[in-house]
Amino acid sequence: MAAGEVPQRTPMATTSYTPRTIAFLCDLLHAAKTPDNQAVQQLHNELFGQGDPPYSSFAVTPMGPLLTNPANRPGVVSQVVFLPDRIQFREEYGGLTCDSFAERVRTIATMATERCGVDQILAQQVTIRSLINPRNYADSIEFMKDGLLGVAEEVECLGRDPRILGLRLVFPPGEESPTANALRIESFHQDPRSLYVENQGTFRALDSEGDLREVEENVTETYRFLVDRALRFVGAFDQAASTDQP
Repeated sequence: MAAGEVPQRTPMATTSYTPRTIAFLCDLLHAAKTPDNQAVQQLHNELFGQGDPPYSSFAVTPMGPLLTNPANRPGVVSQVVFLPDRIQFREEYGGLTCDSFAERVRTIATMATERCGVDQILAQQVTIRSLINPRNYADSIEFMKDGLLGVAEEVECLGRDPRILGLRLVFPPGEESPTANALRIESFHQDPRSLYVENQGTFRALDSEGDLREVEENVTETYRFLVDRALRFVGAFDQAASTDQP
């Protein structure tokens, strides 16, 4: 596609992609309290007693008690750490699905509210990061410059080619949805062919009684916003150049 050429696009395009999710993150915020190392260790032991525990190791760290799985390759992270003001989950570059991660968050959160003195979850923040390959562009920088932003000629005024070019959209909570979403779409410098898409959903205080199914549903909702809405938005700009003559 020539620089500066604006592709013909369908605003409601439904171009399909196969997202490769590289990170699931979740913070469950609660009132500040000193983490109870012994309670977390007992939680870990109970998970082992149930068979097929989600985390194989327990450790006490300067941050707080930590449940983790040993990394089998560089960059892989699989852990939950109990901090003074939150329970923080991280799954990066592993093989976990969204449903498995959401269930894991619910299981640990339910046990923590029952055994670790977490009286109420004040807020939940979920971040999901995925990669896709544009279908009609050689690399993600070209897609961002020519397809989505249409600033190929304007970027030349800077005298340098950007290593990363992106767009950030923030959706505050409102009448239609109580959830805040922060969406990032940008080129991915580690793999020029891939486009980086991140959605962060922020949810208000949760009911800490019962099995906390709401925390599981919030993870799924964050993922669906990325897959069903953000990728549909990307697809509207990922169109082949029109060959029609004016």
